[in-house]
Amino acid sequence: MKLLRFGEKGKEKPGIWWNGQRKDCSAWFEDWNPGFFRQEGLAELKSRNSAFDALPAVAKKERWAAPISRPALMVCIGLNYVDHAREADLAVPKEPILFLKPVNTISGPFDPVVIPEGCTKVDWELELAFVLQKDVFRLNTEEEATSAIAGYVMAIDLSERSYQMERGGQWAKGKSLPGFCPLGPWLTSSDEAADVSDLSMQLSVNEQTMQKGNTSDMIFKPAFILKYLSRFMQLEAGDLVLTGTPAGVAMGKDAGAYLKPGDKLDCSIDGMGCQLINFI
Repeated sequence: MKLLRFGEKGKEKPGIWWNGQRKDCSAWFEDWNPGFFRQEGLAELKSRNSAFDALPAVAKKERWAAPISRPALMVCIGLNYVDHAREADLAVPKEPILFLKPVNTISGPFDPVVIPEGCTKVDWELELAFVLQKDVFRLNTEEEATSAIAGYVMAIDLSERSYQMERGGQWAKGKSLPGFCPLGPWLTSSDEAADVSDLSMQLSVNEQTMQKGNTSDMIFKPAFILKYLSRFMQLEAGDLVLTGTPAGVAMGKDAGAYLKPGDKLDCSIDGMGCQLINFI
């Protein structure tokens, strides 16, 4: 199943991608929120698949929203691809590097992103992310971790590198601006995306390919990441975890590569759809 949301900001409704169109599920469920995942909503939704065809179609003019409602926590993994660590001239990590990104950075997969005044080094990082369907703490096995994952979604971790690298070396400073986490277009449920170990990833800026990678090159895989995270914190149903980016970010190129108003970014991950972002 592919879960999505639609509608203007603050009034989003839940839907699914079914037979090449968006379908409205708001008569069945309030939202794809933490309560939905915690109460085994995915299983209930799947049990209604015989009625998917009869669901109302979503009007084409309706905005594509982020496919999950606001999570309680968004955790990111840094330097999780060897080639990205090398282009950043940093050591390949022996354990996952963790940082938190504010949940109010989440935006829709086609929403324009405003580059705030004074930002001169806005960078991109295409990432596979996953959403939890259970509360977890101190998991014992990767099998337990796998069963706690509701599904997978494409995310772009945008960063203002001057804030991140030149203002005290604190990553959160550069990753916390409004709209700096486009998400979607849909959440692919884990039963449909049972194997995410070999997914092609591609990101282009102004039709020029910048990132071309594969999830097979991850240092730490999603199940290991979740088991590891659960040793340090309790994660809850609906929470979002970004798993890192391959090489090809602007920081590893010349100074003129950073994003600026007027640029267009498009990206895709196998099975996760595509995004198109205009920067203003």
